[in-house]
Amino acid sequence: MRERSPLVPFAALSASYFAHIGFFNPYLPLWLKDLGFPILVISLLASVQSFTRVFAPYAWGALSDHTGERVRLLRVAAAVALLASAGLWIDGGPWWVAAVLLLLFTHTSSMMSLTEAAMAHLVAGDWGRYGRIRLWGSAGFLLTVFLAGAWFERFGMKSFPAWAGVTLGLVLLCTWWVPDARETPDVHARRVKEPVGPVLRQPVVRWFFASLLFHVMAHFALYGFLSLYLDALGYNKAMIGALWAMSVAVEIVWFFGQGRFISRLPMSRWLVVCGAATVLRMALTGGLGGSLVALFFAQALHALTFATHHTACIAMVSHHFPDRLRGRGQALFTIIGYGVGGVVGVLAGGAFASRFGFAAMFGLAALVAVAATWCAWRADRIEAREEGGQAQFR
Repeated sequence: MRERSPLVPFAALSASYFAHIGFFNPYLPLWLKDLGFPILVISLLASVQSFTRVFAPYAWGALSDHTGERVRLLRVAAAVALLASAGLWIDGGPWWVAAVLLLLFTHTSSMMSLTEAAMAHLVAGDWGRYGRIRLWGSAGFLLTVFLAGAWFERFGMKSFPAWAGVTLGLVLLCTWWVPDARETPDVHARRVKEPVGPVLRQPVVRWFFASLLFHVMAHFALYGFLSLYLDALGYNKAMIGALWAMSVAVEIVWFFGQGRFISRLPMSRWLVVCGAATVLRMALTGGLGGSLVALFFAQALHALTFATHHTACIAMVSHHFPDRLRGRGQALFTIIGYGVGGVVGVLAGGAFASRFGFAAMFGLAALVAVAATWCAWRADRIEAREEGGQAQFR
């Protein structure tokens, strides 16, 4: 019991953070639509979060390396994000909303990269244990995506800023529960000097990051536009929330039981499986949007396309960016996937949907997922060939 106790605060922080994400990300486009903004403007505003992930995680990571004050920085980020959320109450038009979101996301977009690096170090390769901690984040997401959907269906979108304030307040409280452990100056000084270039020059790492880029880029068809797509098809907000909740429910189940299954394939092989599942998920969503059965099945694939993929990626980063490289490796994971991939995915998806419709946009996302699968296959082949399969850690 004593061995697991240091991870309990991380589970609470994960739960509160993803409780915030669980209402904010799915319903932000609907709130922006309620404000009267067109689809192209909505896509631009939705891309602000991804834009901040291009620079914020590495900047916060470098500051953490320099000071060693990782937990204190988490608290500062949560406090500033809470203050920034008050700006959502002001009706200042698209430019004002963009400025508020920029300030808010700059302080929230790197919080999980900091905590994930610490968690990966604490679980020490026990990915079953990691999953049982990470599932609390999924549970937090599930709770708010379901409750917020029912709430907004009954009372409308006007209370969106209030939800932001309450959930960010919970995040701030949980950061104060996380133990305030400070690294000694010699440890983080050595980390800054450790070069990351040689790792990035490894072919398997380059193919892994290429796969990550395309995989997350394809998923932003869901993250940025699924709610708008379902709303356009005539589904009410409660059903939209139920479909989001379905994806997170299977995510929780997978995280809870992944210790029994994740070791059956090499981590690079899991990336191939997850990419193929993404192709199917995007095709079903765009081609059979009028069928609830197809939509629920597509959302159930989230267990592979996100949960399994996330664990495999964290394992790949921990393997190829060990010890003093771990923080920067985790930051690069966020920047390349959810930063660059997110910005391109949302902007291209918004432009494509504006001209050709949402169904065609999901078809394009399926093609992007094909590219992700091919890159993952290349990484897996290199792992198997270079060291006779020994590098294919499980």
